[in-house]
Amino acid sequence: MADEIKKDSAAAPAKNSKKENKPEAPKKKKNVFVSMGKNIKKFFKDLRGECKKVVWPDSKTVLKSTGIVLLCVFVLGLVIWGIDTGLSELIKLLVNASKNAPADTETTAAVAGSIISGFFGL
Repeated sequence: MADEIKKDSAAAPAKNSKKENKPEAPKKKKNVFVSMGKNIKKFFKDLRGECKKVVWPDSKTVLKSTGIVLLCVFVLGLVIWGIDTGLSELIKLLVNASKNAPADTETTAAVAGSIISGFFGL
């Protein structure tokens, strides 16, 4: 067995030496446009194959999913509208409270009310 290993290791440099003596053939430059065209063709071929693998839903499933999405958008819109309206009314109450404050209170409330009023355009 050791003799076989020695033979293999002795034969390996001989093979390499033959390759080193051969002159290398000049490599041809590939045309960029040809390879790009092949890549584009391969891309569309693969795309077509992948589209055939897709399991497309039937019309009943599409309509059901569309209805669920529209319902969620409507509910979320109502929630956002409610929050917006509530905050707007809260700001209006703060502005009115600062305007109706008695004259003997600190002026900071009036200043704060005018700042809030000016900021929100009320």
